[in-house]
Amino acid sequence: MMSSDDELISQAQELLARLGFDSERTNERSAMVLLALLQLREGMTWDQAGNPLLGTRAIMDWIANNFGVAYKPNTRETIRRFTLHQFVIGQLVEENADDPMRPINSPKWNYRVTEDALSLIRGYTQSEFDKHLAGYVRNHVFFKSLAQERRDLPKTDVQLPSGRYLNLSPGGQNKLIKSIIEDFLPRFVPNGTVLYVDDTDHGMGVIDRQTMDELGIKLKTREKAPDVIIWDHDRQWLFLIEAASTHGPIDVTRKMELKRIFPDHFHQAVLVSCFPDRNVMRRFLSQLAWESEAWCSDTPDHMVHFNGSRFMGPYGEQ
Repeated sequence: MMSSDDELISQAQELLARLGFDSERTNERSAMVLLALLQLREGMTWDQAGNPLLGTRAIMDWIANNFGVAYKPNTRETIRRFTLHQFVIGQLVEENADDPMRPINSPKWNYRVTEDALSLIRGYTQSEFDKHLAGYVRNHVFFKSLAQERRDLPKTDVQLPSGRYLNLSPGGQNKLIKSIIEDFLPRFVPNGTVLYVDDTDHGMGVIDRQTMDELGIKLKTREKAPDVIIWDHDRQWLFLIEAASTHGPIDVTRKMELKRIFPDHFHQAVLVSCFPDRNVMRRFLSQLAWESEAWCSDTPDHMVHFNGSRFMGPYGEQ
């Protein structure tokens, strides 16, 4: 028997890893999506797994009702694009088994775990699982092997102040993240240490574990960390930076989220929204939170300060 939600989710993460899925598809969100598809909750065993036809809304409702994680309606697209789509590619899940010709915009669009995968999964944690998994692998394509082609594309090379290079995935906001590290940091945080980078494919994460541990910063999987976190040891400032090229900047809502994520360090936080240029910044101007900063990579020597009392710096408890 399974003793807790956390144990069940952890087992699901391990299972997804053994089925050949990458870090994004083995995070807690993807694990809970799998458990919803299997209709497994605390107190059940893996041999009780099922594979009903479920739409994205039904999956989100199962997660809320059984794991206490209430995703917002706009998360539906994230679950489709970054979990279910890859589950289908990796032959773990099939779409519209009841009507393969269903129009793509139909509200009846659904997903279910394939019969092959279900048969394998029902034996998870049992002694013969490794043997059955080997047979399954011979007849199914792993998502990681399919994704390898993308990983072989040219990377966005980013050089840290230490001289170390990061190889960020191509596309998305990574060009702006490169500018943040190579242009913003030396100008405004010259002795700063890059602690964390969340690139487009979420393939980076913690860069300096030792410093984060020393500061007592722990990022939970379910929390949306900033795109870049930099520690300024000289001034004892923590820069929380969002790369706002394809998504929003630090508005009032995001500011409160960051306060919840960094409760012990928010009094040291400098909140920065970064944009490719002022044209992009103009679109978000009315949304920017007060007591935050804005920076454009095409004019790297300048900063816009959304405050009235002083230039850049933390504002303590607010």
